[in-house]
Amino acid sequence: MSFAVFAVRRVAEMAATLFVASFVVFGAMYLAPGSPASFLLAGRSASPEAIAAINDRYHLDDPFLVRYLQWLQDVLHGDFGRSITYRTDVSRLLADRLPTTLLLIAMALVVVVVAGLFLGRLSAVRGGATDSAVLVGTTFAVGTPSFVAAVMLQGLFAVNLGWFPSSGAGDGFADKVWHLTLPAIALALYLIGMLARVTRSAMLDALDSEHVTVARSRGVPERQVIRRHVFRNSLGTVLTTGGLIVSTLLVCTILVETAFSIGGIGQLLELSTTTKDFPTVQAISLIIVALFMVVNLLVDLALPLVDPRVTLGTRGAAV
Repeated sequence: MSFAVFAVRRVAEMAATLFVASFVVFGAMYLAPGSPASFLLAGRSASPEAIAAINDRYHLDDPFLVRYLQWLQDVLHGDFGRSITYRTDVSRLLADRLPTTLLLIAMALVVVVVAGLFLGRLSAVRGGATDSAVLVGTTFAVGTPSFVAAVMLQGLFAVNLGWFPSSGAGDGFADKVWHLTLPAIALALYLIGMLARVTRSAMLDALDSEHVTVARSRGVPERQVIRRHVFRNSLGTVLTTGGLIVSTLLVCTILVETAFSIGGIGQLLELSTTTKDFPTVQAISLIIVALFMVVNLLVDLALPLVDPRVTLGTRGAAV
């Protein structure tokens, strides 16, 4: 199978999966108890005419499939509906909050990749006491939930030392980076431990491979062996964890944004779920699913390029 055919097939599969996911996202909210009308009324009694007006405005009396198809058509045109809680277009809410969340995820991802790859490589190559220290550190990292890490970092670096702000997202790029440093570290801590362990395991397997033994027997310098034959051949295994890393970042950002009062889409999703703001919850859920699928698509497309031993259409299968 050529790379172009494989790419087209994966894009088509992603589109079909996203269509199914949109149906699930739209329908799941209506399985929850309560209704948007009851939230809008805030427990107050209302006349049948007022309830009918609310149902008519939000099309709550239309059949389910009619509501879904109309919603899907609007989404394809960039219209996610109107927020019940904020009484404004959901698209405007997302435009205001999504950049902050994406910046937070990007910062956390950089921290995860740099620290995780460095620690995993250091542990595999050095061994001994260094390996033991990295294993202890990554065990602590993996065992620390993002919300707990957020509270610990706030208490130490924001409250006690005063080095970083304890809440908010800041104004302007530089100020945002400063405000989001602690949240990014809290978000990345667990994944640093996970990626370091995956990298270490992959490199140890590569170190025991036959081609590494042959390269050493030919007098290839150890640093070159590690770079070309060990680390490079480990990237395929490391890359397959990319989807898991990004999905974890997307989920955990809800907790971290709430802890630091950042005001991104993670915190918006938490508030909208509490108030049963259906259009907002559906839009954010669909965006998260779409981002996860795009990342997995990019991983699938990049894997054969990084590791030629991998057959197109598979992950981790050697040719």
